[in-house]
Amino acid sequence: MSRLDFTPYRRSTVGFDRLFDMLESQVRQNSGDNYPPFNIEKRGDDNYRITLAVAGFRPGDLDITAQQNLLTVVGKKRDETAEGEMLHVGIANRGFERRFELADYVRVENADLADGMLVIDLVREVPDAMKPKKILVGGQKPLEIVDGDKKDADAA
Repeated sequence: MSRLDFTPYRRSTVGFDRLFDMLESQVRQNSGDNYPPFNIEKRGDDNYRITLAVAGFRPGDLDITAQQNLLTVVGKKRDETAEGEMLHVGIANRGFERRFELADYVRVENADLADGMLVIDLVREVPDAMKPKKILVGGQKPLEIVDGDKKDADAA
């Protein structure tokens, strides 16, 4: 099992403990089960899509829960009996739980199931209070841009 060592970064950063702990725990958790397979796609600066291959699951078999910084997708196994005798069982009919760590201000926008693919659209919405603002020194008013042609026309 590989282990990430963030010790050099921990020595020179403050407040990133949660991030390093999350990365290290992901390496430990994801070393085994790869079911169901999934893709994570960046669709824009603040838009993401997670696609899970969940063939055989119905919408009622899936439970999607979004809480602060965590998205959990759970597939519940159905007990279905075949009409005849099964000679070979090669289609997975097992339950699963898949967790995705979400960054701050990322929320689930939409979830849809079609053709065995569960698509979850995510969007990052940074609150206005957190966006960068231009601070003027000494409370000065911003300078207005004056168009030279307009100025000459007003003087004539």
